[in-house]
Amino acid sequence: MTKIDYKKELKHLYKPSARKVERVDVPTLNFLMIDGKGEPGGTAYTHAVEALYPVAYTLKFMIKRGDSAIDYVVMPLEGLWWSDNMDDFITRNKTNWQWTLMIMQPDFIEPAMVEEAIAQVRKKKNPPALDRLRFEPFTEGIAAQTLHIGPFSEEGPTIERVHQFIEASGAQLSGLHHEIYLSDIRRAAPKNWKTVLRQPMRLETNTVR
Repeated sequence: MTKIDYKKELKHLYKPSARKVERVDVPTLNFLMIDGKGEPGGTAYTHAVEALYPVAYTLKFMIKRGDSAIDYVVMPLEGLWWSDNMDDFITRNKTNWQWTLMIMQPDFIEPAMVEEAIAQVRKKKNPPALDRLRFEPFTEGIAAQTLHIGPFSEEGPTIERVHQFIEASGAQLSGLHHEIYLSDIRRAAPKNWKTVLRQPMRLETNTVR
């Protein structure tokens, strides 16, 4: 049986250095996604996680038991973050934070498989956010990223390093702040949490007149 760990296959995207900020070109990838609003760990957030992971694991076991003879590691939770007023992130007004939680899927996962996995999860558990789950491609393109080690509350200086890298590159911030949660925060101490921080960027082009 073939075993695949996409964190290793896509090492440049999921295992960046904590010592430096790097530019990456992120290809179009497929994700299970749920949109929501409110603080991390709040009711809406928790319901989203409770729907995403069962579907992701159901898909894994469907593939493992199927004819393809493939076993793969379920990818980590990721989050896109924004607010109508970006000052909400400075003031930590978490009730206004908006997000898309998502889990990357292998390219051989098809919409019909996702529908079957959703049906199985609905029959067994039927988590509240299941009806809001969708499966679709996400294109990020050129971005800057680094690895943050430590609590989420201390991400500020690391995010600033990413923004400074983008500015020094002659580019502008574009798209949504992206986080990839590599640690199991239920087991690891906050000082050891590992989070990929990624910010899409738009390159400036100089037109010769």
